[in-house]
Amino acid sequence: MPFAKPLAAALLLAASLPAAAQSRQETLLTTNWKFTKGEQPNGAKPDLNDAKWQTVRIPHDWAITGPFDGQNDAQVVKIEQNGENKATLKSGRTGGLPFVGVGWYRRALAIPKLGKGSQAVLLFDGAMSNARVYINGKEAMFWPYGYNSFSVDITPYLRTSGPNTLAVRLENQPEASRWYPGAGLYRNVHLIMTQGAHVPVWGTYVTTPTITAEAATVKLRTKVEAPAGTTGLKLQTELHDAAGRVVATATTPVSGAEVEQTFEVKAPKLWSPETPVLYRAESKLLAGAAVQDTYKTPFGIRSFKFEKDKGFSLNGQPRKFKGVCNHHDLGPLGTAVNTAALRHQLTLLKDMGCDAIRTSHNMPAPELMTLCDELGFMVMVESFDEWKAPKVKNGYSQYFDQWVEKDLTNMVHRDRNHPSAIMWSIGNEVPDQSTPEGPVLVKKLQDIVHREDPTRPVTAGMDRFEDDFKYGFAAALDIPGFNYKPARYPEAIAKLPQGFLLGTETASTVSSRGVYKFPVVLAKDKQYPDNQSSSYDLEACRWSQIPDIEFTAQDDYPYVAGEFVWTGFDYLGEPTPYDEKWPSHSSYFGILDLASQPKDRYYLYRAKWNPTQATVHLLPHWTWPGREGQVTPVFCYTNGTSAELFVNGKSQGRQTKTTTADPQTRYRLEWRDVVYQPGTIKVVAYDAQGKEIGTEEVRTAGAPHHIKLTTDHTKLAADGEDLAYITARVEDARGNLCPEATQQLHFTVGGAGRFRAIGNGDATCLEPFQLPQMHAFRGQLVAIVQAGEAPGAVQVKATAAGLKDGTLQLTSAK
Repeated sequence: MPFAKPLAAALLLAASLPAAAQSRQETLLTTNWKFTKGEQPNGAKPDLNDAKWQTVRIPHDWAITGPFDGQNDAQVVKIEQNGENKATLKSGRTGGLPFVGVGWYRRALAIPKLGKGSQAVLLFDGAMSNARVYINGKEAMFWPYGYNSFSVDITPYLRTSGPNTLAVRLENQPEASRWYPGAGLYRNVHLIMTQGAHVPVWGTYVTTPTITAEAATVKLRTKVEAPAGTTGLKLQTELHDAAGRVVATATTPVSGAEVEQTFEVKAPKLWSPETPVLYRAESKLLAGAAVQDTYKTPFGIRSFKFEKDKGFSLNGQPRKFKGVCNHHDLGPLGTAVNTAALRHQLTLLKDMGCDAIRTSHNMPAPELMTLCDELGFMVMVESFDEWKAPKVKNGYSQYFDQWVEKDLTNMVHRDRNHPSAIMWSIGNEVPDQSTPEGPVLVKKLQDIVHREDPTRPVTAGMDRFEDDFKYGFAAALDIPGFNYKPARYPEAIAKLPQGFLLGTETASTVSSRGVYKFPVVLAKDKQYPDNQSSSYDLEACRWSQIPDIEFTAQDDYPYVAGEFVWTGFDYLGEPTPYDEKWPSHSSYFGILDLASQPKDRYYLYRAKWNPTQATVHLLPHWTWPGREGQVTPVFCYTNGTSAELFVNGKSQGRQTKTTTADPQTRYRLEWRDVVYQPGTIKVVAYDAQGKEIGTEEVRTAGAPHHIKLTTDHTKLAADGEDLAYITARVEDARGNLCPEATQQLHFTVGGAGRFRAIGNGDATCLEPFQLPQMHAFRGQLVAIVQAGEAPGAVQVKATAAGLKDGTLQLTSAK
């Protein structure tokens, strides 16, 4: 494969130079927005009186406040990729939230009088959807795809004097999605102002064509836009290492629309998930000694290969992607992007051993890409869930012919410099696989991506195995990606000219945190009266598998480049296997639940993916009134090779992982015949040499006694955006979790912070996320507290009838 060249990360930033020495000014338009739901015939007019509209802060998801209703975007559909033979009512398919319809946003733009050659540009990181941008009543831009970023030069629409008005009309159609898409200006909006010659939006492209231990060659291509007749420009660039030291420089005359500069970095520090080292290119456009523009491009140095029979390697080291697929919603926060929430998710995944993200099934927020650069995650940047053949009535197929090249170009230009971006995905389970035109479309889209970025390969998630080979779809891709086909990997590799493949979507095991069902058996499409799924992690869909089956294929076949599990987190919508049974309205697929609480499955993956940290996890809970004397199987997830289980001090025997054909015995330890007795279960885990690596105990809980509050971090940045995720546990007097507790917990937040949202991870819970109260689910829930803009102490208190209060203090600082 020719895709062995590393890239760097591009991020448009306001320069840190004094204002007098620069012309570029970038402002996040977060405040002073007015919003209203519903059509407004005069919504774009500058003189419209919007005083009665709601005042909101961007990013903003207008639908997450609900209320939930099974009639919101109810779809009567036959989901072909799930193997369905007839159309049925899917009441919770898109989350049961009111995102369908029109919404308007307005705000004033404070723009000084522009001189000759000055420019004002609006950059939208994402707007859901069918965005129409108006300046002073005139339409300046239309962009339909809600997941993509786009920019518009608003200079021609600005008044030479007086105020300017920005208005944005958005419209979400019914039956336009298979999951909750969100609604509104859910990502950031930037105002970028330049004076004279400047670097345009996404105007740099960094490659590193050669890398050795001694030196790396860095090539920087910079686009330059300048007023007609401008001469004498030069581009001065410094490369800085992670400590801020200058490691290379170049000064080049500007003789056209693009400048190419070449640098040598001695003894380069390579980017990887384990060592996410970043460099930074700082460029100045100079006219004589005067600075016309400044532009910063963070980047990383790394190489990778996909090779026949060998799979994937990074920086010369073979490895497999230990990845997850994630939708873009942030659980109780909805789709409104928040860097602290994304960091929280990635931190949990990192501890699990995850090293890769698939942005299912659309372009990600730029904040996610930046965090993946910084924290060390490899990314499959995905674009579409539909091509020409529709999956839903009003999906992307309606825009494909006119917009696909524009959307792919923007995606690549925005993200092609991120070291975390390893591959591009041009689609997911598109029905076009089953047509002779499928491979023609693959070539068309793949060629567009290669034209804009020849250094990265292209993949797509395929789910129609026979058709993928019948029509040549799989052979046409740089990286053949298969969804849920571990048993057919040997058959596929025998037919594939590439000589390797990737599990682009795997497992789709379903479970509800803290819920255990009996008897404990492997099951497909299993349903229960309470609309929950068992956390013994043995239940999947008719088209999917338990994790152990994919683990086996990954371990046994060196040509498999890795996997992306469906999904890292539960998400709003697609409540399979209960998509026909309201009130289920969020997924059961997540390794972590909708409130970011780990399910048992988290520890199964941690045991497999994170060998540097000892994992010893017992399930189920051990509070089963009425099951005395009944068989209650006990599982242990550990990266030890064996473990011994004790019930009330009596050994139940020592189990050892095997290398047999049974996947479960390779990756989990099971005591199937344990008889429940109240008291304590304890497991002691050992490594291959017989050395103890850890223990865990689970005790029978008594009556609920108090609330215990814990948090992921106690120190917040006083920026008005930082978040603390606070877990509330209902415990007995001895500190044991009460696994059946359902008390309604009430929160108050005082001091330099405020309550932001709440969630309990229950896919059937219809309580709103925005009120500071919710019933516990399986004894737990999570409250999210947001920092204010002033430093100080933040006091959090949780109360419930009949329980002792829980308290916690946070600190917010500049």
